[in-house]
Amino acid sequence: MKKAKKSEENKVKYGTISLPIPLVEKVKKRIKGTGIPSVSAYVAFVLRQILSSSPKTLMNSYEAKEVKAKLKSLGY
Repeated sequence: MKKAKKSEENKVKYGTISLPIPLVEKVKKRIKGTGIPSVSAYVAFVLRQILSSSPKTLMNSYEAKEVKAKLKSLGY
């Protein structure tokens, strides 16, 4: 029985994203003991979660943060 050859078309290509070292260190602390193998895996997971949300949901979340910041600046 012949083994199926992996198609070059199906391979996932990767890019590089630079992150500030303090952020990388925070992610390393957060993922320690979780089974997430790397900072890259965590960032990919988080981005997938964000990108799978509807734009309307993301806008509402952004707007909520703005409102909270305004209320905080007003002393609430």
